[in-house]
Amino acid sequence: MTLKGQAFPDGFLWGGAVAAHQLEGGFDQGGKGLSTADVMTIGGNGIPRKVTDGIDPNEFYPNHNAIDFYHRYPEDIKLFAEMGFKAFRTSIAWTRIFPNGDEDQPNEAGLKFYDDMFDECLKYGIQPVITLSHFEMPYHLVKEYGGWRSRKVIDFFVKFATVVFKRYKNKVKYWMTFNEINNQTDFESSHALFTDSGILPKPEEDNEKLMYQAAHYELVASAEAVKIGHKINPDFQIGCMIAMTPIYPLTSKPEDILFAQRAMQTRFWFADVHANGFYPKWLLNRFDEKNFNLDITDDDLKVLREGTVDYIGFSYYMSFAVKDTGKLEYNESHDRVDNPYVKASEWGWQVDPVGLRYALNWFNDRYHLPLFIVENGLGAVDKKTADNKIHDDYRIKYMTDHIREMKKAVLQDGVDLIGYTPWGCIDLVAASTGQMSKRYGFIYVDGTGSLNRYKKDSFDWFENVIETNGAEIE
Repeated sequence: MTLKGQAFPDGFLWGGAVAAHQLEGGFDQGGKGLSTADVMTIGGNGIPRKVTDGIDPNEFYPNHNAIDFYHRYPEDIKLFAEMGFKAFRTSIAWTRIFPNGDEDQPNEAGLKFYDDMFDECLKYGIQPVITLSHFEMPYHLVKEYGGWRSRKVIDFFVKFATVVFKRYKNKVKYWMTFNEINNQTDFESSHALFTDSGILPKPEEDNEKLMYQAAHYELVASAEAVKIGHKINPDFQIGCMIAMTPIYPLTSKPEDILFAQRAMQTRFWFADVHANGFYPKWLLNRFDEKNFNLDITDDDLKVLREGTVDYIGFSYYMSFAVKDTGKLEYNESHDRVDNPYVKASEWGWQVDPVGLRYALNWFNDRYHLPLFIVENGLGAVDKKTADNKIHDDYRIKYMTDHIREMKKAVLQDGVDLIGYTPWGCIDLVAASTGQMSKRYGFIYVDGTGSLNRYKKDSFDWFENVIETNGAEIE
């Protein structure tokens, strides 16, 4: 079967993806409260962002202003429409709706902002694809309750989800609960635990146990939200969001293959619970072996069974490789090795287009659910010429290579794929470093103060991809 001239199925959702805290700005406007992202300072490549206790006037917090989408969204959405977007993935900032997270009543100004922004999308036929929690939980919940250490946060999240489900039940069809929930497998990184779960581990605490307990509460909250969402609007499609990084065995040595299998199980058990509604037996055995005695009740297990997701949304940027360590327990922080068959980006990410096809088939074979690629893209240092041009042929190549493999998965392998929303469709603040210099977008944002927008070469290229429904990718 040739790919030449073959288009994606009718109704395929081409678009772009962002997160509220990385582009909105307006961190203290419209009644918004402090989020976890608002207390993270600027970092750099290899320089972690600091988490401060509230706002320190001597520090720089790039998320506070970001690219000012809060005020400029009409012009940005107009640019998305010019590219032909069918979908726009973003998040609802929890702290715009419940500034502290535990209020009795929501903030009307925050609700109105998203009403207006969604209306602007719908005016152009762009479907909002909305993440409920994208690394921006209320900082008050961290201070007062310990973040997702606390079972009480389940109720706060479910209340937030219920309010926005009801408010936007006729404006938003596609939802996701927790962004890249499985990044917490890197539990030795306090950054991962803080961004996902609002947890800064204390020296005496066991990070691994903390991660499993927080993740359990999040999974219960997600399942409760799915159940409630389906009651509010049975047509809702509510998915999970998984960071997909295939983990290959370095060699065909059986021990390498077995270890890679366990590494995949360790990283993707979150999707097992989201999609299947129960914990895999190997993981329950690990809980017992380590005497974690987690707070998992029979009622929780019932909710997990009843609140399985409708589809699996996922990000894909790179693949990993591992070799046998002599123990069948994968550690995200220590056990990865370089893959000699793929090249790494400037940031050390192993670029692997074929891995996207592998990932699509792996998800398809394991869960038999529709899939949605809600992040994919290349971070690079883009240069603007004197005449305001940005020639990002490297991004066009990266995305062409990935869409080609995506096309094979859909047209040859029969994968049910809802859509493709590349990450950072407009330049924004990087989650890991807070920098603007690592750019992903089709639209360049001048971060020197003007925040002016400029189309990159990839803007016109992606406009053509959407217009031809991918038919010219071969």
